[in-house]
Amino acid sequence: MIAFKKQISEILCDAVKKSFAGSEITADELYEMLEYPPDSSMGDVAFPCFKLSRALRSAPPMIAAKLSEASFPEELCSAEAKGPYLNFKISEKYLCRILCNEVLEKGENYGSFDFGKGKNVVLDYSSPNTSKPFHIGHLGTTVIGHCLKLLHEFAGYNCIGINHLGDWGTQNGKQIVAFKRWGNKEEVEEKGCDGLVELYVKFHEEAEKDPSLNDEARAEFKKMEMHDPENIALWKWFLDISLKEYNVTYDQLGITFDHYMGESFFSDKMDAQIQIMRDKNLLMLDDGASIVDLSEYNMPPCLILKRDGASLYPSRDIAAAVYRKDNFDFSKCIYVTSAGQSLHFAQWFKVMELMGYDWVDQLVHVPYGTVSIGGEKLATRTGNVVLLKHLFSQAIEKVSAVIDEKNPDLANKAEVSEAVGVGAVVFHYLFNTRIKDISFVLEDALSFEGSTGPYVQYTYARTCSILEKAGNTDFGADFVPSITTDEEADVIKVLARFPERVLAAIEDYEPSYIARYAIELATAFNRFYHNCPILSCDDEKVRSTRVYIAKAAGIVLKTALRLICMRAPEKI
Repeated sequence: MIAFKKQISEILCDAVKKSFAGSEITADELYEMLEYPPDSSMGDVAFPCFKLSRALRSAPPMIAAKLSEASFPEELCSAEAKGPYLNFKISEKYLCRILCNEVLEKGENYGSFDFGKGKNVVLDYSSPNTSKPFHIGHLGTTVIGHCLKLLHEFAGYNCIGINHLGDWGTQNGKQIVAFKRWGNKEEVEEKGCDGLVELYVKFHEEAEKDPSLNDEARAEFKKMEMHDPENIALWKWFLDISLKEYNVTYDQLGITFDHYMGESFFSDKMDAQIQIMRDKNLLMLDDGASIVDLSEYNMPPCLILKRDGASLYPSRDIAAAVYRKDNFDFSKCIYVTSAGQSLHFAQWFKVMELMGYDWVDQLVHVPYGTVSIGGEKLATRTGNVVLLKHLFSQAIEKVSAVIDEKNPDLANKAEVSEAVGVGAVVFHYLFNTRIKDISFVLEDALSFEGSTGPYVQYTYARTCSILEKAGNTDFGADFVPSITTDEEADVIKVLARFPERVLAAIEDYEPSYIARYAIELATAFNRFYHNCPILSCDDEKVRSTRVYIAKAAGIVLKTALRLICMRAPEKI
């Protein structure tokens, strides 16, 4: 629909200049004003003329009437003035062109762009704290981050996905104290991350009774920073256990990373950045800690070093950003974290600006809302978590039971059950606007009715079934579709909007646009499927057109699912 709207806006721009002398409005400005009516009876695209009323010093209905007299090509659309709106109806010829010359010709590349060609984008996402298993709170950064990677690749960017593991900090000191006091190597080996998190929870329970344990943890971390052999060996062991478990979840999600560069990777790269802060007189002491005063920018001070000289998150993040710029020469470096870290990012972004890094505007923080369970905040230290592996297991089990009932002879049942079960959880999360806080309800995530991932996956499988039964779907380059119903036209119109949604999702860093689009397309296709006989249609040209529509819908549904970290089984 981008090309259609651009043609309309150019014609409108000429009409405005002819009918309203002195107008300086541009076609690009008019393009931004075009919108989709809530009711299709009002047209396919609408231009609200009241947006021009002040600039043209005319009443909106009069503007609409004047502009409706412009010459809009018959093969493009028809235009009708209704009150303050100028409504456009896309022609059948143009719909056929969208179907054949764009969707089917471009195939899986339909909706892609090339404006990112030759540019590098670094994406920092997932980044769990080691020694803790994945829970539902980790899902946001992981799937939002990977969706943004896939979307940017779809626009031609060279993307570098980095898992910035939280493997360096006082929490590691706590884990070491807990293991030394209460741990058993054989038991931890057997339980994996679950065993480590039990020790972590015990540490906090005991620290409530004996606060000196926190000092002991800080001391153990300081020993790590001084490369104490025993603590480094324990730290590496905890890291190996963590990665082994994380990779199981990443495999289920179909997510891979180009680099695992945790905070520890930058432990020897911070001193150079801290020295720059000293040279620029940015550092000052506050109760023994080294800070950068940001009061001039209405922010609290940014803590760089603790009183004992141990590093903090900002110093490690600054070192990481400089390393990435030097080694990957990015045009954007995107950080996907909880909105609760927004101040932290604003602080160290500002510190980097004060340090003189003129590329700091290429650093982008993409925040997302929190996930709570029954209104309670998730916290590993209290054990109030829903582990992703348990959630995925329940979802897969439920899908498997549905398949046993409806399609017991399905050859790859285990694979499909995982694709649909994991996809149900992912889609439930991504369907929400990313900044929205979510009170997670297991029953909602696993529902197979309404706006859900399984609904989209089942719709895709339906298109595959139609094509399999139709046999040959290559009708030749000179085939001209015959659109005979509103349902057929509606599917094509939704297909036409896909590139626009992809572009908006990239610009706004918002994967929910793609998830919601997938529901919109699945809904339009199912309405078409139920109301328009496809394979049983007697008219050969109409039958071929409808098979074409099924093929195009399947292509775009599969692409949309892929862009939101979901698989598209051909049979369910």
